[in-house]
Amino acid sequence: MMGISMLRRSASVTAIVGMALALPLSAAQAKSVTVASPDGKVQAIVSDTAGKLSYRVTVDGQAILNPSPIGMRVDGVELGEDAVIGAVARSKTDSRYRFDGGKAEAVDRANVATVTLTTHGTRFEADIHVADDGVGVRLRLPAKPEQMVEADRSGWKFAAPDPRVWVTRIDPGYEQVYESRTLRQLKGRSLGLPLTAKIGRYYVTLSEAAVVNYGDSGLSADASGMLNTFLYVDPMGWTTYAPVVQPWRVTIIARDLTGLVNSTLVQNLNPPPAPELANADWIRPGVSSWQWLAIGGPREDDQHQWVDWTKQLGYPYYLVDEGWASWKRKWETMEDTVRYAESQGVGIWVWVHSNEMFDRNQRRATLRRYAELGIVGVKVDFPQNPNFYWTTWYEDFARDAAAEKLMVDFHGALKPTGTERTWPNVLTREGVRGHEWHITRYHRVLPGDHDTILPFTRYVVGPGDYTPTVFAPRELQGNSWSHELAQAVLFTSPFLSMGGYPPTYLQNPALDVIKAIPAVWDETIVLPGSEPGTMAGFARRHGKDWFVGVINGTTARPLKIDLRFLGAGDWKLVSLADDPAKPDAFARTERTVRSTGSIDTTLRAQGGFVGWLRPAQ
Repeated sequence: MMGISMLRRSASVTAIVGMALALPLSAAQAKSVTVASPDGKVQAIVSDTAGKLSYRVTVDGQAILNPSPIGMRVDGVELGEDAVIGAVARSKTDSRYRFDGGKAEAVDRANVATVTLTTHGTRFEADIHVADDGVGVRLRLPAKPEQMVEADRSGWKFAAPDPRVWVTRIDPGYEQVYESRTLRQLKGRSLGLPLTAKIGRYYVTLSEAAVVNYGDSGLSADASGMLNTFLYVDPMGWTTYAPVVQPWRVTIIARDLTGLVNSTLVQNLNPPPAPELANADWIRPGVSSWQWLAIGGPREDDQHQWVDWTKQLGYPYYLVDEGWASWKRKWETMEDTVRYAESQGVGIWVWVHSNEMFDRNQRRATLRRYAELGIVGVKVDFPQNPNFYWTTWYEDFARDAAAEKLMVDFHGALKPTGTERTWPNVLTREGVRGHEWHITRYHRVLPGDHDTILPFTRYVVGPGDYTPTVFAPRELQGNSWSHELAQAVLFTSPFLSMGGYPPTYLQNPALDVIKAIPAVWDETIVLPGSEPGTMAGFARRHGKDWFVGVINGTTARPLKIDLRFLGAGDWKLVSLADDPAKPDAFARTERTVRSTGSIDTTLRAQGGFVGWLRPAQ
């Protein structure tokens, strides 16, 4: 009987072994790698289950992303298929750096894993970066002669069947309207990044970081709700001799809107600057006057007047936009303008077309000439669609501008991907449908809820040159003065190019507040009641002063602002509310308040509110 029992046991073991051998190798040896955030509340789990390379994300034990693919097709090999996880190397980041934006300092603190992978004999690596505010993942391949990058196969699968999303259509110049939709409504549409969704009680923003030497990605939503990346500018791919480094696929996660708008995850996923740039005293954020929105191209005979207006407003910069190259004596007039501006304590920025800046030798020679004239910054416009070559151009331009100690504003540009951390001389970029799309001479009007969505989508990933605040009555087109002024508070841009005609500022009853609004902030708090598509309200601190900015959507509503964010003592409040009688006026009041008090007002449809709070002496 013992012999029969042993035979049966042997047969059973043989059957189990046989079943295991019959399974696909990837299923039999499936592996996963878990990386948790420093606070332990965010987790990313990368898996090769069934040979499919994917990751999922949780926060506070709640699913945010269901298994989502990570992949590329390179040299005919699908790197996310039949993938096998190998060795894992772990590390940490823990640093702080100056941040020009909605707060004074960025914290780069995360746990990182680098995973060795193999598929069909191709060895490559995946990086997983998990911070308290979200997750970044990417793939990397070593350099190889004539390596062909054919497609991007990554994606995001929300752990909710039909969440609310705030999204824009794909556009190489990133100047489309943001709108509120549900995920199911996006089926079959080509979408741009960033995209923000509400998953349960969490706000989640998707985007890319460190898009360099790689084509820009869009999203396509399929029937299952998967948001798949695709190389919309490079459908045929590209050939490279360099290492292939996929941009980080970024998932920012926040428990509230204050956490969302204060995330620096996109910037943290970029390399730090060289020390001489990190500490450069010639990189100076500031507010600028600018003539294009108000009058069109610059006139050759009134440049001293614009400098005088800029000085009267207390702005450090004046931007001479498109059209100066057509002046009869363009270089002589520009040199005279720069010299006069210097005598008045004003720095000059100039506009240039990107077609003058693609050839390396021409670019360097032109930038050197600008620097020798005393110009301090360059607004470079109309870069071509962000394919593999042009995403590299952005970095080349930033590097060459830095060599001449020139600050930069990219216009008609690729979305921000955090590269301003590496190149802090790049103060801002457009990549947003701003006030240039709300202008009567081109018969263009922005939807009434667009401005309320931008702070929680586009501005989550980096600064944007919206060119805010126009007071000319015919240009309001539904907005109120308070709405227009609040744009300068909410739409972060370290080079804050103001869109209005200077006399309309200098003659405005809010002149003291207009002159006081800074270009960068030390602290940002999102006010209760804010929601994308409905209302956006911020309290922002600069030094000891607080500014409150509120932008309302298409429905009038009461507003109560609790002042508990203020410190102890008395505070002088200048209140600029909507005038109920007409949009081109303020209901201005001044009073003393304390942190136990509140501000109570009513917002017009497409109205707003601005408050300036200073410690009482």
